[in-house]
Amino acid sequence: MAGPWKDARGIIVTTTPTIEGQPIQQYLGIVTGEVIVGANIFRDLFANIRDIVGGRSGSYERILAEAREQAIQELQAECGARGGNAVVGVDLDYEVIGDTGSMLMVSASGTAVRI
Repeated sequence: MAGPWKDARGIIVTTTPTIEGQPIQQYLGIVTGEVIVGANIFRDLFANIRDIVGGRSGSYERILAEAREQAIQELQAECGARGGNAVVGVDLDYEVIGDTGSMLMVSASGTAVRI
C-alpha cells in the first residue's frame, strides 16, 4: 500500500506498526472487521468459462474488492467507537468457507490507537 487509508471521519488505517511523524498516545486494543460473501451460480459459471479460456475474472475481483472495503470500514467503525483515530498493524486475510467452499470470508484486524 502506498500510504495509509483514511475514512470520512479521518480514521487512518495502515499495515505498518507506526505512522511516521505521529507518535502513538494510547493503545485501545485489537479491532476487527469481517465480511462473508456468497458465490452466485451465474457468476461462478462465467468465472469457470473464463478459467477455461484464460483471463481474469472481473466479477470475482469486484466482489473481493467490495468485501475488502467493507471489512476495512467495519475496522474503522470499531476503532472510532473506542475513541481511536488510527488502526496500525492491519492484516487482511481471505478464507474460503462453507461445506462446498461457496463462501468467501474477508477479515481485517489491527490495533486501534489514538495518535
